[in-house]
Formats: sequence, C-alpha cells, structure tokens
Amino acid sequence: MNSISKKIKTAGLAAMLVTGASASALAEGMPYETVSDLLHLVMKSDRTVYTKQVVNRLAVKEKVIKASEHFDDDKALPLPAQMFRFGAELVAEETDEFTYSLLSLWPINKQNAPATDLEKEGLQFIADNPGENFYGEEELGGVTYFTAVYADVGVAEACVSCHNGHKDSPRTDFKLGEVMGGVVIRIPKEE
Repeated sequence: MNSISKKIKTAGLAAMLVTGASASALAEGMPYETVSDLLHLVMKSDRTVYTKQVVNRLAVKEKVIKASEHFDDDKALPLPAQMFRFGAELVAEETDEFTYSLLSLWPINKQNAPATDLEKEGLQFIADNPGENFYGEEELGGVTYFTAVYADVGVAEACVSCHNGHKDSPRTDFKLGEVMGGVVIRIPKEE
C-alpha cells in the first residue's frame, strides 16, 4: 500500500472511530493493536491540544486564569488529567466496546495507580522504553481484554510544574517530554 493510500485508510478508520463505530466491529477487520493505536491517536491529540492551547497558554504563559483540581470552587480550568477522565466517563456511559484511563506509577490521586498486574507491567515498560507502546491480554471478570498502554508525557510546562509542585506528588523531578504516566485502553475480545 502506498503512502497516500495508507493515509486515506488511516484517516477513514479514525473518522469511523470518532463517529461512533464500535472498537470490536473495527477489530473484526483489523488487529486490535491497530484499533487501539487509532483510538489513542485521537485521545493524545485532544489531550495535547487542551494542555498546550488552553491550560499552558492561559494559566502559565498569559496568566489569565489558573488550572486547579478544585476548578469549580476556584473558578478555574479543569486540569488536563481531569478533562481526560471526564471524557473516559462519558464514553463509558455510551458504550462498553472499549474503555480508557490515565494511570501512573507516581499518581497524585491514588485512584490513578495501576490496579492489575498487566497495568503495572505496561506502565513500567513504557517508562523504561520511551517511544514504545505495550500490548497484552488479560482476563477481568470473566472477560478477556486486549489491553494497550501508551506513554503519557509532559508536553507542556504546566504538566511538569503541577506534578513537581503538588503536595501529594510521590515524585517531584519530572522534566518536559518525560513519561509521567500512561493511557490504558481496553477492548473486550470477541470469543
């Protein structure tokens, strides 16, 4: 397949994902890894745009409004991790075709720590192997899942300074571009 055909096919698949095609239906015609990679591409792009163009620009550079984990009380912007979680919760209300979450080996909020052995293994792998993704399979509640873990890196000063300066942060030496956590995507496998 030539480069243009590949780009057209990838764009079409990404458009199907964004418009609501189910992950398992797509996986019937392509590997789970490809479906998960496309889902992650959309998530990563949206998260990066919000972080750089909204939070970092308005809170760090222009100092117009702050970002806060208590954004309602503080009349502030939600943190990028909160925006990501809100999206994951809305997706979970709409479909059971896939789930996603943002986890870390160094979570500020303990609910964002890995809960399964595969999550721990995947998060450690992406921390030890920058630029590589982790793929595995696990059984949870009698269902077999394709599980992928992607690096979540500090893309803006707002990410690094927030984590390094937070009173509950177990790690305070993050650098820009460094792995700070991971996006975990699960797709139930058809039997």
